[in-house]
Amino acid sequence: MTRQKKLSQNFYSRNVITVAKELLGKTIVRKYGSSILSGMIVEVEAYDGSVDRAAHTFNGKTKRNEVMFEQGGLLYVYFTYGVHFCCNVVTGKAGLGNAVLIRAVEPLEGIDIMAKNRFNKTDLTESEKINLANGPGKICRAFNIDRRHNGVNLTGSEIFLLYNKKIPKSDIAVTTRIGIKKSVDLPWRFYIKNNKFISKK
Repeated sequence: MTRQKKLSQNFYSRNVITVAKELLGKTIVRKYGSSILSGMIVEVEAYDGSVDRAAHTFNGKTKRNEVMFEQGGLLYVYFTYGVHFCCNVVTGKAGLGNAVLIRAVEPLEGIDIMAKNRFNKTDLTESEKINLANGPGKICRAFNIDRRHNGVNLTGSEIFLLYNKKIPKSDIAVTTRIGIKKSVDLPWRFYIKNNKFISKK
């Protein structure tokens, strides 16, 4: 992991759909005390506040969504259903209100700590290992990400993304998004085909 290059500000400051697809295969890293938690991003969803009624920013800036209106390269964390935190990568230029939801991660490092965070145990069944971070709420619980991390700079040293590999277009599945009631026809969910850690086939 140490040889992998950290994604730059320029990577995030591009079109939300482009960034969403290219986030697949990248490594998300969380410094956790003296430990490292990391995983490969395998599923994402794009949200474009200018045209997308499902985006938190569609109706304008609020205290809750203001981080999404910053320049790309920040982490946008929100609380949903009174239960889960979800983490997003802000993209594009300041004022656009665009972000990519990280929907599923294939755990790589610090798996025992993630397991403790999610299940309060480290001896996991195969099913529990697959389910460790295969959903947006599960990711935040496994990585212990919450509202304290809203606005974290992804080019910093606490939570950041590393270049791992570029996933070929032929290996990326494109579908409509999950669990929304507006702009349901937009094909803005992307995941790595045949990866067992995605949230839903």
